[in-house]
Amino acid sequence: MTTDNYYEYRHIVGFEETNIVGNVYYVNYLRWQGRCREMFLKDRAPDVLDDLRDDLKLFTLKVDCEFFAEITAFHELSIRMRLLELAQTQLEFGFDYVRLDPGGLETLVARGRQRVACMRGPNTRTVPTRVPEALTRALAPYVPGNGARIEAGSTA
Repeated sequence: MTTDNYYEYRHIVGFEETNIVGNVYYVNYLRWQGRCREMFLKDRAPDVLDDLRDDLKLFTLKVDCEFFAEITAFHELSIRMRLLELAQTQLEFGFDYVRLDPGGLETLVARGRQRVACMRGPNTRTVPTRVPEALTRALAPYVPGNGARIEAGSTA
């Protein structure tokens, strides 16, 4: 689903994602970033999946998450991914974790970021490569009007 320059992945929290007290383990927020990114590729950039089966590699260089409110089992979440930066060989995504409450109320429970490098070649000789054109095209609708940086020389 595309709204307001973000890609949305919906998730319902399960018991296996919580601790004995009932709060969500922090590592799950990072897992959901990865899942959101994967679903984006499946839904919006399937050609990139073929490229990944060949020799393209997407290396996560940095990831972080800041927490604002607790969530527990059976909370429904909207993980909203935005493109923050598109450079020649790297991308940076922002993630908003929004709890969807009855009555249409939305609560921002966390915010994260993820920096990704595009690489090619065998494992012993992997080198940076340009962001694939198919991925650049798929990301075009998610470039916010203010805040995203597109590096000179990129194909977006």
